Amino acid sequence: MSKKHPVVAVTGSSGAGTTTVKRAFEHIFHRDNISAAVIEGDSFHRFDRAAMKTEMAAAAQRGESLSHFGPAANRFDLLEELFREYGESGTGKKRYYIHSDDEAHQLNARLGTALNPGEFTPWEDVPAGTDLLFYEGLHGLVVTEENNVAQHVDLGVGVVPIVNLEWIQKIHRDNLERGYSAEAIVDTIMRRMPDYIRYITPQFSLTDINFQRVPTVDTSNPFIARDIPTPDESFVIIRFKDPEKLEIDFPYLLAMIHDSFMSRRNSMVVPGGKMGFAMEVILQPIIERMMDARRV
Repeated sequence: MSKKHPVVAVTGSSGAGTTTVKRAFEHIFHRDNISAAVIEGDSFHRFDRAAMKTEMAAAAQRGESLSHFGPAANRFDLLEELFREYGESGTGKKRYYIHSDDEAHQLNARLGTALNPGEFTPWEDVPAGTDLLFYEGLHGLVVTEENNVAQHVDLGVGVVPIVNLEWIQKIHRDNLERGYSAEAIVDTIMRRMPDYIRYITPQFSLTDINFQRVPTVDTSNPFIARDIPTPDESFVIIRFKDPEKLEIDFPYLLAMIHDSFMSRRNSMVVPGGKMGFAMEVILQPIIERMMDARRV
């Protein structure tokens, strides 16, 4: 961990809603004029899209399961190296995984390459002089026998909808945005489950703050749900691992976030529609104290 070069990691599985947290951090960085080195978790996958399909087929032939949740499909060693190096000197190597044609156009124009969606850009240096490293992806606090990424994180944030809601979000996203059939999506969920239990879930015991969205409508069978519960049809449970360490002012938060309440000594509940606002109100003072500590 580093006061001079802090590492902030937002972790959550596919379809969990980490993008909402990323947007909240972007607002904070903009308001406080903070320069962040942004790292996308997908960029540390081991295989590009075509190679992953080949490797998955080969694994299936061997009776094995390969998923983006586990170490066989990721470079946890390089992710840990980046976090460690950034914490020590504010430097490191990063790259991008290209998701779409728009991203390919933008990155090719900047890098002078001719890459396609599903491919990686070449490794490049993290920009010099940034204030912090911001990671958003699957494995911000992953720990295995070989690698301990979590030990280098100064602030860990988990985004953890209850699992049925997570599945509903993934099913709808993959169907509408990627054209996958319901059967293919369910197969993916089943294939990933062992790695989800072993490598994704344990991270949420290591995070400093968890945001867990809980719907107030019936999600008993996520595989037949016709739509995603709206934010107003849910609550968000916010759990603080160590409120004293983070200097959490619960009376202030309860006054700021209408209809919020405490459910445990270290947990508060807010209306789902206030999730983004709650994130900014909670996280901004924490980030500002981290920036103040850099100047000491």
